Amino acid sequence: MRNDTPYKDTREHLLATGEAIIRGKGFAAVGLAEILAGADVPKGSFYHYFKSKEAFGVDMLVRYFEHYARQFDKLMLGPGSTARECLLDYYRRWASHEAGNCQQACLAVKLSGEVSDLSEPMREALAAGMQQVEARLAETIRTGQTDGSLDAGLDAPAVAASLYTLWVGAELMAKVQRSSVPLQQALKQTEMMLSPPRSPAMH
Repeated sequence: MRNDTPYKDTREHLLATGEAIIRGKGFAAVGLAEILAGADVPKGSFYHYFKSKEAFGVDMLVRYFEHYARQFDKLMLGPGSTARECLLDYYRRWASHEAGNCQQACLAVKLSGEVSDLSEPMREALAAGMQQVEARLAETIRTGQTDGSLDAGLDAPAVAASLYTLWVGAELMAKVQRSSVPLQQALKQTEMMLSPPRSPAMH
């Protein structure tokens, strides 16, 4: 079972330290020596928990998406809020880079292009994690259809996949342009995609 409290054990400390460094520099540019120095642990401790740097990368991504899922679930439990309100609040926070949403998105964005060609196991970990995010989005959309805040005609899995693609792409463009404009554009598109139920036609 994973420990949710940071730095209670060496393995968690290595993963957290490595993620913080890799988030800034990318995977290939960071060597084991830098991770070990940052974590202040001996090389033998690393190989006690991980067979290789690639295995470390896989476990780092699994951990990252687990944390992402917990954060997402907390944001979807807003007291007295509908599923649509929770989703829009989530994306508004992302657009303004509040509450860690930029960090949650940036690791996937930063590594997706790099490791997809570099490591098949890491690519598979990214793909599985992204599918889990889309599944959570789809589940929340269905909740919105049940609570009446989202149009019952929405195809939940298709909308979820489109939303995730939209925001990962917007985050990448925001990084390239060093501008929040792509995120603000994504937010406007999201508000249209997460349409509320249509009002009955007047007769």
